[in-house]
Amino acid sequence: MISRQLFRCIHTNYLLCYASKKTLLSKLRKKTGYTFTNCKKALELHDNDIQKAEDWLNEQAQNHGWAQATKLQSRITSQGLIAMITNESYGALVEINCETDFVARNKRFHELAETVLATVLKEGISIEQTSLVNRTMLYPDTINDLVANDGKSLSDHSALAIGNVGENINIRRAICMSVQQGVHLYGCTHPAPLNPVPSSFGRYGALVALKSNKKNEVLGMQLCQHVIGMNPIKIGDISVDRPNDDANSENIMLFQEFLLDPTLSVQQLLQNEQVEILDFARFEMGEELDNKESLDSVEICG
Repeated sequence: MISRQLFRCIHTNYLLCYASKKTLLSKLRKKTGYTFTNCKKALELHDNDIQKAEDWLNEQAQNHGWAQATKLQSRITSQGLIAMITNESYGALVEINCETDFVARNKRFHELAETVLATVLKEGISIEQTSLVNRTMLYPDTINDLVANDGKSLSDHSALAIGNVGENINIRRAICMSVQQGVHLYGCTHPAPLNPVPSSFGRYGALVALKSNKKNEVLGMQLCQHVIGMNPIKIGDISVDRPNDDANSENIMLFQEFLLDPTLSVQQLLQNEQVEILDFARFEMGEELDNKESLDSVEICG
């Protein structure tokens, strides 16, 4: 009788222990996305301490990612996405490149984009506001050194993503914008997401700063779409610029036909709505960059 009870007790404890380990393993896999074998090894090495196991897995993946990043750094990154975020008076655009369109749609790549956006936005918020609209350009040397909320640099996050997706990844550039009271900041990407959120991804992105008495999300979004579609080179100044005076007048925003209503010029639209455009930014995935602008921006931000 005693031996049976002892056997039942041992068997029950074994089943409970097995179930507990299985639950931990399932939880670790779901949280990290790493393989069954690696998660099992991590738990065994750290006496089923799930936090230590997760930290070890991330460290191993990051080391692997850095090795992969070094190996793949010469590969051309011609695909990727433009990521945009707005948060009250602050906004950011980021271009992140990879090798294939397949990876550009990958969940891990999008997670990296979210981390980069949040970190660049945090950097923008930390910059002293000196005018109605502030804009700061950031390029790779500056961006990669920025520290995310988890304490890791963006270069470490990129290495981890490279290890996961097996392709070269580059954070090419970013812009931070911020506005003071009385100015409203709007942003969008194209193709537009099905469910617009403070952050979104596409092949094009825009930010527009409008001076107005009240926030107008519809007008702000429409003007962002205009910037993406019509690609103006500058806003223009009606006291200086004149329509048809030169070959570039068609690229001056005030004189362009409004994308969503060609019967109006942008200037007429703004007059009707009693608003003023103070600044805008436009990113197109893979577009050629002005080298001088890049160098000047690095000097300012570095």
